[in-house]
Amino acid sequence: MKRLFVAVLVGMFFMSTAAVCLAAGNADQGKTMVENAIAFLKANGKDKTLAEINNQKGKFVKGDVYVVVLDMKATILAHPYNSKLVGKSLLEVPDPDGKMFRKEMVNVAGTKGSGWVDFKYKNPVSNKVENKTAFIQKADDMIFVCGVYK
Repeated sequence: MKRLFVAVLVGMFFMSTAAVCLAAGNADQGKTMVENAIAFLKANGKDKTLAEINNQKGKFVKGDVYVVVLDMKATILAHPYNSKLVGKSLLEVPDPDGKMFRKEMVNVAGTKGSGWVDFKYKNPVSNKVENKTAFIQKADDMIFVCGVYK
């Protein structure tokens, strides 16, 4: 009986640890999420794609890994966790360290088409400012962004 109890406790520990690991994303997940969102765009068009990305329970939100869409002037077109940002240009808004990361995103999208940008951002899951890296890719006249917290 004691062994069964210990085995159950050990199993619960590993399951909870796995759940925490799955909630936090990695760089590959961020890149894949952007690629999937762009494939969805090609299959379903701009309006359906932006609606799906704005949906906090949609296919492009996995805990603290989620897609955001900007235009080429850093106006937010879709954001699943902060609908108040949609329609606002945040080009001139820095991260907490003063880095103009959205300008960098627009530059990378415009010159290379895709790439990575590092910055700090408030994690909607932990509610803390954390280091983040984001994969960005231009599609049509939009920039698809998916960041992962480090």
